[in-house]
Amino acid sequence: MTDAPARKYLPTDQRVPSIDVLRGLAVILVVLHHIHLRFQINHFDVATLLPEPVAKVLFWSGYYSVIAFFVMSGFLITSLSLRRWGTLDSISLPAFYRLRVARIVPCLLLLIAVLSALHLAGFTDYLVNPERASLTRVVVAALTFHVNWLEGMRGYLPGNWDVLWSLSVEEVFYLGFPLLCLALRRERWAW
Repeated sequence: MTDAPARKYLPTDQRVPSIDVLRGLAVILVVLHHIHLRFQINHFDVATLLPEPVAKVLFWSGYYSVIAFFVMSGFLITSLSLRRWGTLDSISLPAFYRLRVARIVPCLLLLIAVLSALHLAGFTDYLVNPERASLTRVVVAALTFHVNWLEGMRGYLPGNWDVLWSLSVEEVFYLGFPLLCLALRRERWAW
């Protein structure tokens, strides 16, 4: 079996409209999930205003939407890598990682700077509980993409820092993806 048939499943342009629709729906469901959690924390359960099946879909599908994001990211990065390098075993590790750093690190550094400043200024919702971790420890975890592990070991960070858990999970995939591609050396294993 050759690797050529796998290419027929790859999109020829930069955008995949069906993926964009799924991503849009997933974003909406994640946002609704977080809004609903805030309502619950303040003892106002808006879910009771809707029929139960509707409320479950609107307010409790955010978790599954995040998983869907990971799957879509895997598909998109695989198809983009195949367009860029032609085959999985042709992926340039230095180029792949340079592109990831250029895409992620500038925004990550800005977010860390803003959250650190708010923590140091004493804003309650941004304070890292010293019993869980120091600010330095949280910054190191964010920069080395293991906030998910830190929270698993020490407990949740404030919500503004907590968003970095999903970036940590996703970046583990991106760190391992090109190595896995080079190890497998066959596109058919990606499908």
